[in-house]
Amino acid sequence: MTTKPTLLIPRKLADAVLDRARDSYDVILNADDHVLTRDELIAACQNVDAVLPCHSEHFSADVIAALPDRLRIIANHSVGVDHVDLPAAKARGIVVTNTPDVLSDATAEIAMLCMLGAARRGSEGDRMVREGRWNFWSPSFMVGRQVTGRRFGVLGMGRVGQITADRARGFGMEIHYHNRSRLSPDKEKGAVFHDTIDSLLAVSDVLSLHCPASADTTGLINARTLALLPERAILVNTARGALVDEDALVAALTSGRLFAAGLDVFRTEPGGNTALAQLDNVFMLPHIGSATFETRDAMGFRALDNLDSFFAGAAPLDRLV
Repeated sequence: MTTKPTLLIPRKLADAVLDRARDSYDVILNADDHVLTRDELIAACQNVDAVLPCHSEHFSADVIAALPDRLRIIANHSVGVDHVDLPAAKARGIVVTNTPDVLSDATAEIAMLCMLGAARRGSEGDRMVREGRWNFWSPSFMVGRQVTGRRFGVLGMGRVGQITADRARGFGMEIHYHNRSRLSPDKEKGAVFHDTIDSLLAVSDVLSLHCPASADTTGLINARTLALLPERAILVNTARGALVDEDALVAALTSGRLFAAGLDVFRTEPGGNTALAQLDNVFMLPHIGSATFETRDAMGFRALDNLDSFFAGAAPLDRLV
């Protein structure tokens, strides 16, 4: 009888994903779904062959150094891998995978929700009705910004960025973008390429962030870059909170330099930013870009596909290191 590989799943995943995982692996679960501390994560990994973590589990260099030789693959339940020290994993010979493609549509939907919620004062209006404060109307009441025909800037034109651009085209928006390399004409679809970030920001009535968090992009949106945006622009971030200097964002929103922001991600998660939470011109969500039933299943299945390939002796489709 062949022994199944032992798989640690530190967070509660979709039932269909767990059912499939149990068919092929001896699964160890985190019973109460709490975020494991550093020491708990290291301890939980000691007697397993693989781990299927979410972005809430941080595999820093010191954590990876403490992993046993038995653990050979980290199959992430996420597309972003800023929670894993890739060079450290590579040095240990640990394979790392992610789940691209399957969450692009869901995240693009949230980007549109954040844009519209910010532009049309969705959070402010919702609270007004819920709290019984809606007792007035005039032509100047709750006036927001119309996005139709505006210039939509995409910073990071990968899978999610491209689909978000498609959704913005549905609002008649003019697409501009910056990427590490220019897209082919069939993927560009008439969008205007900018070879510098500064050039993109200068024309972005709405700026939507879709680049990964890294040493190069941390704090990329700061006082200097926010000042490059057109007056009364809107910032949308559904990528990673680390991209934005939140103190500078608060200042820009408070001064009126920016009209509004729509945010699904923050530097501190869970929790968010209390200073941003006090501003009416911020539409906020608790990092739910990929939170649909369909996408959660697809992410889990994609991670399991990578694990299945690895333990079958094949190269995982989404191998990063």
